[in-house]
Amino acid sequence: MPITLETAWDFFSSPFNLAKITPSDMAFKVTSDSNQTVMYPGMLITYKVSPLFGIKLDWVTEITHVKEKVYFIDEQRFGPYALWHHEHHFQEIKGGVHMTDRLTYAIGYGPIGKLANDAVVSKKVNDIFQYREKAIIKLFGPYYHQID
Repeated sequence: MPITLETAWDFFSSPFNLAKITPSDMAFKVTSDSNQTVMYPGMLITYKVSPLFGIKLDWVTEITHVKEKVYFIDEQRFGPYALWHHEHHFQEIKGGVHMTDRLTYAIGYGPIGKLANDAVVSKKVNDIFQYREKAIIKLFGPYYHQID
């Protein structure tokens, strides 16, 4: 992204910016106290979200690790997944910031869950991250590799 590390960190570490990079059909809304803007380990964030078929669900994630301007990790505590571990890494590069998401998730429910993941959930998760990539470019502009 062609922005400073501080700008990237400030934007992505605020849960209140998530709706700006989430598909509108998911009806994503942060329901946590809007007064807390500085992320910290142990922070709980609550949401309403419709991940599939317009079904509204409550979702609670906990910020488990924070190394300011380097990475933070959120993990689901209550919600649609059996496991959700999402790492957000930031690296300053020439002319901007490289951001990497690492996601580990499972939906549970044994063989039925595996079928659901293979048929629907995996594609939906990939679509969400593809949407986010496009939304980030729209917000911050494309990154062009800097040649010395």
